[in-house]
Amino acid sequence: MGTLFATGFNAVAADPTSPEDLIAKGHYLAVAADCGACHTPPKEGAAMSGGYAIQSPLGTIYASNITPSKTAGIGNYTEQDFARAVRDGVTPQGENLYPAMPYTSYARITDEDIHALYAYFMHGVAPVDTPSTQTHLPFPFNIRSSMALWNTLFATHQPFKPTANRSAELNRGDYLVNALAHCDTCHTPRNALMGQDDSKALSGGELGSWYAPNITPDKVAGIGSWSGNDLAAYLKTGHVTGKAQAAGPMAEAVEHSFQHLDDADIRAMVAYLQQIPAINNGEKKSRDSFGQPSTSESQLRGLTENVDAGWKVYSGSCANCHQADGQGNAHYPSLFNNSATGADRPDNLVAAILFGVSRDIKGNPIAMPAFGPEANFSERLTDRQIADVSNYVLKHYGNAQVTVTEDNVRTIREGGEKPLLAKLAQPSSLIIGVVIFALILLALGFGVAKRRRKHAAQ
Repeated sequence: MGTLFATGFNAVAADPTSPEDLIAKGHYLAVAADCGACHTPPKEGAAMSGGYAIQSPLGTIYASNITPSKTAGIGNYTEQDFARAVRDGVTPQGENLYPAMPYTSYARITDEDIHALYAYFMHGVAPVDTPSTQTHLPFPFNIRSSMALWNTLFATHQPFKPTANRSAELNRGDYLVNALAHCDTCHTPRNALMGQDDSKALSGGELGSWYAPNITPDKVAGIGSWSGNDLAAYLKTGHVTGKAQAAGPMAEAVEHSFQHLDDADIRAMVAYLQQIPAINNGEKKSRDSFGQPSTSESQLRGLTENVDAGWKVYSGSCANCHQADGQGNAHYPSLFNNSATGADRPDNLVAAILFGVSRDIKGNPIAMPAFGPEANFSERLTDRQIADVSNYVLKHYGNAQVTVTEDNVRTIREGGEKPLLAKLAQPSSLIIGVVIFALILLALGFGVAKRRRKHAAQ
């Protein structure tokens, strides 16, 4: 990264002069890249030892062991091997990784930072000799070689280069957002082949059961109405009163990565996000401006006939924490002026009810119990009950134009809407899927050949 990012970024000092400084720099970069969120097993598993199950639309992908173990990890990797795996998604054995590992974003990581990351993983991480669970996706996605064609169309393979006539802070923010923190991986929509649609960069993307919202500076559809302090607080804590709270994958990013970054790096990310092109997907009202306190819960209390089924669930399972009028308290957020209840789609509201909310900020756990398949000390709710309570919350505290059905809840419970490629792999359409998959491979091959001819002509 050279001297460009040296000033003001204590943990990322340029050109470390000692092995200890180089390892410390690599550790900071690994935190910024959120490597531990996927590669460290939950519930106090050994750092970077793999095994974490990533639920993708194509099946479960298990994060690999990236400790310096020579038998189960990456201990035999040269720095060139490491760079190729991180930036190109290819192992030393020539096996293609799946883009659940965000190598399409990591491709932008500079040579200097790859060097520091390699030093950290080889000398700052304890080796763990236990192999991680192997990934076995269904046919035809188990044909890893097909990823080579996909990479040709959708992977950049271009390390980051600072933009001339732009401040060091904006260049740093660009590098953090689009390379290390790989925000585009979640927040950018994808096309039919699951490649990123960069023409709509950071305007929102489906993420399994969750939805990563628009984070462009549009004042209605995105975060343009947020102040710089709001954005910085959200990245550091996962909560901004009257706007939003982090759950699901974003809560993991805040817990494992953003809260540990230098304030200067957080400011750089905020500055960059505030000046990218604003994109509006048709929204008429900002998602954090919906709703108001409601007296519905207290008015219905004591009634037993002809009452809202969603109210029954809310009164019994939700009101104690979020309060009868939905305004929350010091520990639980308000249900109005809340981006989860004011969004034009119910994914994050339903997912929060199903899977709960969990993040740890500076040793202080923030939690909402799960009421779905992982419910333990809370009541396990059916799809019908979750649809009912979601509709009650939306009607009285959020965006009343949104309606939740049992099918919506079932889809979110099962990992979200399946993309076309996943649907084609279902047994009922497998033969058709294989034919179409073959045609897709041919189309990809044609695209590769066309790009090569164009390059040769140039």
